[in-house]
Amino acid sequence: MESQLAAPRLSEAAQAYQRKMTKPLVFWFAMLLKLPSAIFWRLKIEKLDSESCEVSIPYSWRTQNPFRSIYFAALAGAAELSTGALGQLSLAGRGAFSMLVVDFRAEYFKKANAKITFSCNQGVELFDLIESLEPGQTGKLTIVSTGKNPSGETVAKFYVTWSFKRKA
Repeated sequence: MESQLAAPRLSEAAQAYQRKMTKPLVFWFAMLLKLPSAIFWRLKIEKLDSESCEVSIPYSWRTQNPFRSIYFAALAGAAELSTGALGQLSLAGRGAFSMLVVDFRAEYFKKANAKITFSCNQGVELFDLIESLEPGQTGKLTIVSTGKNPSGETVAKFYVTWSFKRKA
């Protein structure tokens, strides 16, 4: 039986991060400094709240491989951003943390030859983990990001394991 946890309330710092990351111009400048490939691939955060994050990637010459589908690394970048933005949102205003990908796995089901939207719906679980960490303590969580085409068909699933350490 799945637990019915309430969606966490966002702190002022988390609300500020949410506003920044969902505004295209601010997102563009943030990615220019931290993750330039996101700009090149034209990744877009479609939704970001305490429960979920959605990131889209277009099918274009920038993301295309020689086989006329989206390059696997571009798909992986969109999937990682959907989990990482949710992680950053959960950390906002909670003090100093380290955040690192420690494992990454992917499954591909269908050719990605249209706009793909990656959804990650483990915000409640992630916020709960972050809240439970004491100074110096580390926690890990595997976050699933599912990529779907405009028809709603699952194209790929990415399993990104993040390690979070609350700094002393």
